Amino acid sequence: MKHLLELLRGCRVTQVIGPKNPEISAITFDSRKVSTGSLFVAIRGTSVDGHTFIPLLEHSGVAAVVCEALPEKVLPHISYVIVPDSSVALGEIASEWYDHPSRKLKLVGVTGTNGKTTTATLVYEMARLLGHKAGLLSTVCNYIETTPVPTAQTTPDAVSINELLARMVAEGCTYAAMEVSSHAAHQHRIAGLHFAGGIFTNLTRDHLDYHKTVQAYLEAKKSFFDGLPASAFALTNADDKVGLVMLQNCAAARRTYSLRSMADFRGKILESRIDGTLLSLNGREVETMFTGRFNAYNLTAVYGACIMLGWDETEVLRQMSRLVPVSGRFQAIHSPNGVTAIVDYAHTPDAVVNVLQAIREVNPRRVITVVGAGGNRDSGKRPIMAAEAARLSDLLILTSDNPRFEQPRAILADMETGLTDESRQRTAVIEDRREAIAAAVDMACPGDVILIAGKGHEDYQEIQGVKHHFDDREVVRDIFSKLSAAAD
Repeated sequence: MKHLLELLRGCRVTQVIGPKNPEISAITFDSRKVSTGSLFVAIRGTSVDGHTFIPLLEHSGVAAVVCEALPEKVLPHISYVIVPDSSVALGEIASEWYDHPSRKLKLVGVTGTNGKTTTATLVYEMARLLGHKAGLLSTVCNYIETTPVPTAQTTPDAVSINELLARMVAEGCTYAAMEVSSHAAHQHRIAGLHFAGGIFTNLTRDHLDYHKTVQAYLEAKKSFFDGLPASAFALTNADDKVGLVMLQNCAAARRTYSLRSMADFRGKILESRIDGTLLSLNGREVETMFTGRFNAYNLTAVYGACIMLGWDETEVLRQMSRLVPVSGRFQAIHSPNGVTAIVDYAHTPDAVVNVLQAIREVNPRRVITVVGAGGNRDSGKRPIMAAEAARLSDLLILTSDNPRFEQPRAILADMETGLTDESRQRTAVIEDRREAIAAAVDMACPGDVILIAGKGHEDYQEIQGVKHHFDDREVVRDIFSKLSAAAD
């Protein structure tokens, strides 16, 4: 239990109407969860405006309402707190409610189009390998030390973030890493958090269904760095065309990493294989279990973050050799007859190019790609993804991903517009994803590599609002297992 004025200490408040300092029993932005003594924060969402629910709370027992505009009917027993932006206020109130857990550990945020999950996860893993208790907030799964907490969003809502961080602190965690999505930054879900550091991976076309323009997408990412305190570090990819733009107006200690140019943290690929890469990091060699230039960037960023966190460089390099790929990120599965399947979350044109280039670098006999595109998302990237996949593959199978509320055949038709007459000769369209993967295996010969792109760690396929169990990794293993049994 806390009092209202205590919870408002970090907020910009325009006016308070009604009881000045009631006792608060809970905080929520979901009107369905309001109970006696609750503080309700009315958020203007993308599809629903929380302000429309304020009149319905008259008999709910709500003690206070935080809003940007008063309802028509103001009740004398409810405190109304007027703020410029209720989304920002929610983050600040949530931090206060949970006693500012982000100040009690070192929190590192990772933003960018590709590489967020791997980079954040590896920072978390490095903390644990170096003997620290740590937590993780990521697309694949949240972790409080070693305890998994299922996740539904890349970055949860402000209340859930602070609840998770508070649980980490209670378990003795001194470090945490989290993905910071563009949606979360734009919707102020990270408001009120204290970051020890921020990492920028790269920026390519994504989420234009939400942000509408690349510039708006960039500005959402940049806002994370604009808000970092002077006590934090800001580590950016100097090889990305907007890498240095991210650091403009940033008060944190600015550092860069690169594979191509001078930087504070310099990476270089010395040798690349399907099962690992020999890297040079600031002139010191380290053997890793990761493949591809994109992973070399991720590892260089992780190395830089570890040094900025004050960890011993020699021990950092030693422990980096023990890191393993994140589930569903360039995850290799081998058949008994010498075919390798790579399951990866690549769902943007740039990510597909990165993964296929990584496969090409290890000189496979042929590359067979299975890829689709999500429904109700930026449709403009569909033909680009198909074109890039065809360019870098010997054989291509276009299939269904998460169609959501669109028709799979319509999505595939969009993708096909990106194909040339030549690439169409090497392309099959198989709507059923399981059948598409099976067809790719049937086509493959020893020495071939099959890329199954788009879903990675996901264990479902979303069709017409329903999530059906589907896991690319399970499907591949099942097909390979049957091949092995048939061979015996």
